[in-house]
Amino acid sequence: MDGSELMTDMLVPFLKMNGLGNDFVVFDARENEIALTPEQIAAIGSRTKGIGFDQMITVEPTNSGAYAFMRIHNRDGSEVGACGNATRCIGRLLMDEAKTSNVAILTNAGLLIAHASDSETLVSVDMGVPRLEWKQIPLAEEFVDTRAIELQIGPIDAPVLHSPSVVNVGNPHAIFWVDDIETHDLERFGPLLECHPMFPEKANISLAQIIGENEIRLKVWERGVGLTRACGTAACATGVAAARTGRTARKCTVHLPGGPLGIEWREDNDHIIMTGETEIEFEGELNLNTLTYTKTASGDAAMEPTQ
Repeated sequence: MDGSELMTDMLVPFLKMNGLGNDFVVFDARENEIALTPEQIAAIGSRTKGIGFDQMITVEPTNSGAYAFMRIHNRDGSEVGACGNATRCIGRLLMDEAKTSNVAILTNAGLLIAHASDSETLVSVDMGVPRLEWKQIPLAEEFVDTRAIELQIGPIDAPVLHSPSVVNVGNPHAIFWVDDIETHDLERFGPLLECHPMFPEKANISLAQIIGENEIRLKVWERGVGLTRACGTAACATGVAAARTGRTARKCTVHLPGGPLGIEWREDNDHIIMTGETEIEFEGELNLNTLTYTKTASGDAAMEPTQ
């Protein structure tokens, strides 16, 4: 040998999960810390060269009294405070592990409580109380009423999008109410609005369309991710904004490209309850040296009966 050491493969197990197509790579870091750079996270999250995900989740130990701490990174490597669909997925795993019907999960946005349902894959999560004041969202300038703020794209006399509702559900959201979400190019406008000077911490941008009594169609451009099949906090923010503006009652169904989420903004305590499906896609091992991976087991789909 020439004196150089052979690098030993560092294999770390992971789960690939999704909540209505909003997909995650999940690492259990409660016994062994997993520290990745933003560049490594982006490489793992690549849809073409990596595992591919909307968010990377690390489950970590905590002394707070919660069952575990959940750390969330977007595909671009940035860290965020909350992700509703990820909380439902992690809640499913931890409830199964603890053999309990509810579990407390600590996040950078606060304590979230996941609840089991009659179905193994259907999970509810208490997302806490929405933040509605302009400083809490936050916005770059003061607005007394955040149900509709002065912000538009397009000509002054004929804006393409305007007057969004803004809500913080662990992260900032702007919801533009439109007649038809398909007539607007969110992939074009999303990046501009996400980084608009009005949002000093950037924002998730949604197009929302009322399609029936207490029924909403939603399309989301997620901060640090891009277009996504589902975004739990966006659905929560939209449900709250719809109730605040009189478009729906406090309980509604939000239909995303990946499927429906039930949203209830409770009147007695202002907490938001979100309910939807979860799925384990597969188990795998990631080589931390090469950032390549192998699948080691199938997930929920493999357990479904054939027709």
